Amino acid sequence: MGRSPMNREDTTKNRILAAAGPIFAQRGFQQATVREICDAADVNLASINYYFGDKQQLYIDSVILAREQRAQQFPFPSWSDDTLPEVKLRKFVGMLLKRVVVMQTIPWQVQLLMREILNPTEACRQLVEDYFRPIFDRLLRIVDELAEQPLTDLRRTQIGFSIIGQCLHYRFSAGVISLMVQEDQREECFDWDELTHHITEFSLAAIRNLGSHVAVKSSPRTSETH
Repeated sequence: MGRSPMNREDTTKNRILAAAGPIFAQRGFQQATVREICDAADVNLASINYYFGDKQQLYIDSVILAREQRAQQFPFPSWSDDTLPEVKLRKFVGMLLKRVVVMQTIPWQVQLLMREILNPTEACRQLVEDYFRPIFDRLLRIVDELAEQPLTDLRRTQIGFSIIGQCLHYRFSAGVISLMVQEDQREECFDWDELTHHITEFSLAAIRNLGSHVAVKSSPRTSETH
């Protein structure tokens, strides 16, 4: 039996997306051309306008596809109501490190998402609302559970960014880090289990330490007496 027109359309659209994603990831939105995407997908030039409207919408859909595929491959961890917040944080850090693929061959999905983070386009707004913000909100709830005192919105946001920043550091700075550490230490330095443990323990210590310090306003320096 032959395929229905709808099935043919779905297959063609998916083929275009499959071709566009890696090209956008490698070359970026501005440098990638509609012609090379159509050649890679084996479709005519009019297909982009027919299925996506324009190149920008194709790019946005490619970013969305990249996000969905990474989320499916490494879903957000689940836990029961009585799971300790320390365990939740460890699972969160481990999930994020897996999604950004620390010191491994970078899949096109990660490469495209990293491009969007470094040089945001219109696609980034939707990426933030549908992907980054929900994940960040869940991290902040874990921070609230760990904190021994109520936190201001600014402080809890700073803590959340600090945790995520530690994870992303090993993605964005992987090349520099590999040059800074001894060759025989590189494998251990980028080991997923080791990084998960270190970032979790470091973050836990910082959060718990907040309760042991009281902010003191700086006072004018007093003159020394002789």
